[in-house]
This record gives sequence, structure tokens and C-alpha cells, in this order.
Amino acid sequence: MKFTAFITSLAIVGSDAFAPGVGGNARSSTALNGERGATSRMDFLQQSATAIIAAALLPGPANAAKYGGFGVGSPEVIDPKDAIVDTDILKSDSVQKALSAVRAYKQSVVDMKAALSANDQADIGPKIRKDFDFSVIRTDLNAINAALDEDTQRGTDRIVRAILQDITELEVTQKQKPGVPRSETRLNNVCRKLDKLEKSFDEYLAFAN
Repeated sequence: MKFTAFITSLAIVGSDAFAPGVGGNARSSTALNGERGATSRMDFLQQSATAIIAAALLPGPANAAKYGGFGVGSPEVIDPKDAIVDTDILKSDSVQKALSAVRAYKQSVVDMKAALSANDQADIGPKIRKDFDFSVIRTDLNAINAALDEDTQRGTDRIVRAILQDITELEVTQKQKPGVPRSETRLNNVCRKLDKLEKSFDEYLAFAN
């Protein structure tokens, strides 16, 4: 915004600075030519300023990509079928171990959904804290990322952030005060968070299938 304000002020000041003066003696041809040259330059700067302001303020593909959402559907997340995967790295023990771990994370989500289906007052907090260690999850996801090309990684990095955010939101949403039963509204919110987290894991795993 500061840059836009600067450009705008440049355009305004420039137009004032080169406005015709009132009165005075006739100027020489050289002076007039010089002024015309300066005015033409200022016209160019003003036009450039207008173009820059329009580019900054109007929505476009670049801005849309910058402020895109997480996960599949984000401008930076390519279709998994278009991903470039190094099959040798993908088959390595470290990546296969990480894949097994991520599948286990997804299964943990499925198990929590089943627990809530059987008992809507089930306390899933301990399982979240036990199964979803941020540092371990990030390490596993990054290990899988190593098998993907840079363009693909730009998208999967967003999914990684989405997964970590989903886990944080899930833990906050499921918390209950001691002795206070979970309401239907809160239960539905927890289930939506679980669905979202499961989807995020599915989206990530799609790049390694």
C-alpha cells in the first residue's frame, strides 16, 4: 500500500508540476521543446503509475495464486496425476516407512470417527496428542516430499500446512469442560474437523500412489 500511495502521489505531483503557468514572457523554442520533452516523460510515468496501481488493486491470476486456499483446489496444488515422482526415491525404505506412518495417521482419524459414532461423549483428546506429534508428522510428510519434483512440492507443502492446521483445530474443537456433556453442535463440529483432516491426508497420499 505504501508503494501504491507513492506512485499515486508521483502521478499527482507530476501533473501539478508540469501544469501551464499563468503570465510571463514568451519562452524560447529550446525551452518549449525541453518542457514538451519533460511533459512527455511525465505522461509516460503517469501512465505507468496507473498501470501499476491497476495491477496491484484489481484481482488477477497472480494475486489469486498468492492468496489461494489450502489443499487441492488451491492454485499452487497441481493434480496428483500430473505430479513428477522419482520412483527410486519413492521406493526407498525411508519414504516407504513415512508412507506407512501417514496411512496410520489417517487410520487414527477413522478410528476417532468410529469412537464418536459409538459414543458421542468419547474423549478423543488423549489419542490426538498420542498419535499426532507435530514434529514427527512433519518429518514423515517431508520424507515423502523428497520423492516429488519442486513444482509438486510447492503444492504438497500447502497440504502439509493444512494437515497441521487441521490437527490444531481438531484438538481445540474437541475439548470439553469436566462434567459438561458434549452438545450435538459441538459433536458435529468435531466430526467436520475429522472429515477435513481425513480428506487432507487423502489428498497428500494421492501424490505417492
